[in-house]
Amino acid sequence: MNKNEKLARFYARCDIDLLKGHLKELLEKAKEEIEEIEIEDIDLENMVLIDVREADEFASGVIPATRVFTIPRGKLEFAVDDKLVNVSDHQVVCYCLKGARGLLGAKTLKDLGFSNVVNLKGGIENWVKSGRSIKNYMGYFKLEAR
Repeated sequence: MNKNEKLARFYARCDIDLLKGHLKELLEKAKEEIEEIEIEDIDLENMVLIDVREADEFASGVIPATRVFTIPRGKLEFAVDDKLVNVSDHQVVCYCLKGARGLLGAKTLKDLGFSNVVNLKGGIENWVKSGRSIKNYMGYFKLEAR
């Protein structure tokens, strides 16, 4: 079998439209189980926020909650240690850039036994667009109205 035939067989197995369809289905099922919380309902003092974006995304800034964890979604299952278990009696809010990874992260935590977990609707992008600040190693920042 030559290289072109191998590629053709690979692409036949990995139909991108089929994969996107499965992802859409997975997200729809997660939305049935996971509540989405509005920005106005976030309590930065009492809720536990988990930013499930990747490490390079954390550098741009996180929502400045009293208790915020930065755990990439792909590592969430392995990060449920004493720190997270000790805050599991609080409401846990997962978020990402736009909402999909946060939704899947919240679903993962629910599957692991967290009973009070939600997703931030629209993610940190929605947070910033609403005029709220984020925090990174240089300080606090917010999007200026134009």
